[in-house]
Amino acid sequence: MTTELLVALIAVAVVVLGGGAALLVRRGRSELPPPRDLDAITEEVIDHPEHPEPHLPSEDEEPPFEEVPADEKASASPTTTVERPEPAQGRLVRLRARLARSNSSLGRGLLSVLGRADLDDAAWEELEDTLLAADVGVGPTTELVDRLRTRVRVEGITDPEGARTALREELITLVDPSLDRAVATTGADGKPGVVLVVGVNGTGKTTTVGRLARVLVAEDRTVVLGAADTFRAAAADQLSTWGQRVGVEVVRGPEGGDPASVGFDTVKRGIESGADVVVIDTAGRLHTKSGLMDELGKVKRVAEKQAPVTEVLLVIDATTGQNGLRQAQVFGEVVDVTGVVLTKLDGTAKGGIVVAVQRELGVPVKFVGLGEGADDLAPFDAAEFVDALLG
Repeated sequence: MTTELLVALIAVAVVVLGGGAALLVRRGRSELPPPRDLDAITEEVIDHPEHPEPHLPSEDEEPPFEEVPADEKASASPTTTVERPEPAQGRLVRLRARLARSNSSLGRGLLSVLGRADLDDAAWEELEDTLLAADVGVGPTTELVDRLRTRVRVEGITDPEGARTALREELITLVDPSLDRAVATTGADGKPGVVLVVGVNGTGKTTTVGRLARVLVAEDRTVVLGAADTFRAAAADQLSTWGQRVGVEVVRGPEGGDPASVGFDTVKRGIESGADVVVIDTAGRLHTKSGLMDELGKVKRVAEKQAPVTEVLLVIDATTGQNGLRQAQVFGEVVDVTGVVLTKLDGTAKGGIVVAVQRELGVPVKFVGLGEGADDLAPFDAAEFVDALLG
């Protein structure tokens, strides 16, 4: 084959192959699928053997714990609207109508007897029965009736209004307005005041701690709460919710952990942060088990390694009557109760428990709970209480 012929064949081949390639390029462009979505491409990458699908825990499997760096916690948490509680002063006046409605049977019973034209022995016995049914107690009832009988006889009271005035004055005396009902929330040597809140489960103890925090915040006090009821997980969660609502820090420990340790850490945190007041919620299991009461005493002793406890508030359900008094006796022996909070007072006609518990413990009622609202914890006032009692 000559050289000229070989060159010609090569040239023909180049033309044919070049045209075919161009045709293939044009056909390839026309048959390309439309651009794919980025999510679809991402899914392919995840499904590729080199990128296995991440493991997701099942419903019964605990997710792995990840510690969030301290400097990221604030930015990672959702913004919480901090509430401004209403001032505590005047709350009992606002709630007076509610208390009057609930306890009106006691007031009506007393006034109906004293309003009679003829107060014979049977009438005075009926008055005693009414007071005893209201859990005033035998001693205070006898004292009140004797004083009233003397006043009615000496002053010659015969009209209902005069009888009502005498009853009001004697009841106020019985409740004792001279008692110091201020809560000791000021510590010494720059340390915070430490308030220990005790009581049996079901009395509204944890709710009282949350409401007390609102009272203190309304007074522009800085507060640290301690969830030392470690045997009831719901208690710590509940207290955390109360704290978040008013921007108060809550110290808690592991479920089932040592309550005394939580009390210690709470007071320590209060000192470190420069808080004005530390309030510790304690376990409220049955007061009849001595081991548990010893544990409560331990919480107080361990907390005082950091700062003295300035107030011990005992929470009592006003509807429990004499059982509440027995609780008061036992708690008083263990932790030296300095004040009482009566809850659920608006749901019963047994308002006389105020008198009975003060006489039994020798300490004043300092707060009363009169409803389900966040700010339904009111400082106790003897005159306001009696006026509500009498309607």
